[in-house]
Amino acid sequence: MTPTLTSWIDGKPVDTHPSDAGFELVSPLTGNVLYRIVETDKATVDRAVKSAHAAWKLHRRSTIAQRVAWMEALASAFEKDAARITEMIIGTIGKPRRAANFEASRVGAFIRNCIAELLAGRGEVLPLDSAPAGAGHLGFARRVPYGVVAAITPFNAPANLLVQKLAPALATGNAMVVKPHPTGIEVALAFAALAKLAGLPDGLFNVITGDRTAALELAAHPLTAVITLTGGVAAARALSQAAGPKKFCAELGSNAANLVLADANLEDAATKIAAAGFEASGQQCISAQRVIVEQTVFDAFVEKFVTAAKKLKVGDPTDPATDVGTMVSVAAAQRVMALVTDAEQKGARIALKPTLDGAYLSPAIIVAAPEAARVLREEAFGPVVVVQSARDLDDALAQANDSEFGLQGACFTASLDTALKVADEFDCGSIWINEASRFRLDMYPFGGVKDSGFGREGIRYAMEEYSQLKFVGIRSSR
Repeated sequence: MTPTLTSWIDGKPVDTHPSDAGFELVSPLTGNVLYRIVETDKATVDRAVKSAHAAWKLHRRSTIAQRVAWMEALASAFEKDAARITEMIIGTIGKPRRAANFEASRVGAFIRNCIAELLAGRGEVLPLDSAPAGAGHLGFARRVPYGVVAAITPFNAPANLLVQKLAPALATGNAMVVKPHPTGIEVALAFAALAKLAGLPDGLFNVITGDRTAALELAAHPLTAVITLTGGVAAARALSQAAGPKKFCAELGSNAANLVLADANLEDAATKIAAAGFEASGQQCISAQRVIVEQTVFDAFVEKFVTAAKKLKVGDPTDPATDVGTMVSVAAAQRVMALVTDAEQKGARIALKPTLDGAYLSPAIIVAAPEAARVLREEAFGPVVVVQSARDLDDALAQANDSEFGLQGACFTASLDTALKVADEFDCGSIWINEASRFRLDMYPFGGVKDSGFGREGIRYAMEEYSQLKFVGIRSSR
């Protein structure tokens, strides 16, 4: 019998009935049905949010020491169960074992880093006597929680991108209701059960199952105070409209550009960009999609890039040696293959032809795509990279910035002056020099410009997004 996944509210799963609306999730590895997912109705969303709000009100005055204790217990519980979480990630999205294991093992470390930031919490005393009327007054500002944080998370990193929202929200004193992508529900429910075992009070972390309708109901609920989304531009527009005037944080799409200049180490650039473009089937928002190469080294780079891509192992995600497993679904693989076909039909050269077998899609390298090619404009979110030629640095920057997106970019160069110019003129939320666009660490502010979103993640910066400044002024009686 196919197992059923249902919402988790107040420390336990919601009762289900065979007549409940729902849908099936299919394994990208086998094509078999993994489980049936209940489509949460409006009443259940209301119950989840009210539960979280009540828990927040009950625990809103919890001390930092208490929140630290809860989070320490969470980190330990997640670390002990990392192997099981790894298997879930492999089974639901086909992420290769090494990448899935890295993701699962990163969860506990992220929580502990949030604890460290919480313990170093900052306040501010304001010099009110800088204004004549402020003499004899004391003022200070401190951070306080919003209340209920509603999180909508994607499929491609179901553990990491959930904890990137959960830990900062809990650290700053909020409650959370999460609506994961259907392929991330199993991991989210595992997290909720582990949080219960770790002693997190019921209601501070609830999970609702379903798809778009449930997400919209969650965003629109009057008791949700903050909406945080990792997803697509269309989803952000729909959710922000449903949410109305609320705090809204969004990490959205990209078609990340990587610049390779004539003075770069081409071997190093080719190796790093191949990993950034193709590992985990390119299903990350900052996976390398466009490579813009100075024309004097263009042919040499393409040759090295194809060689580096061919070294990546495509195959069974359960094999620790695999670099490129399946895409999340057969439909996703077919969609990316259509981008390759579109570019070829419009005149591009395919330097590395992909093979498609069910949800398995091998790396594709497209060279010199015309402006009309969809792959230059859309977010591919798959193992396809397009390599374009640039006359010089200015031309490379112009091509990089000719995009609706601006999440994270990269530039390979040996020149400090060039690096500083790129830092100033590359229009994106973050830029790496001599690392490919997929490189990310948890301590820096991560987020985009233009259609790539607004707000920032990263330990300290996410904690600031999920808390607000409150000012207190006191008149002295002296």
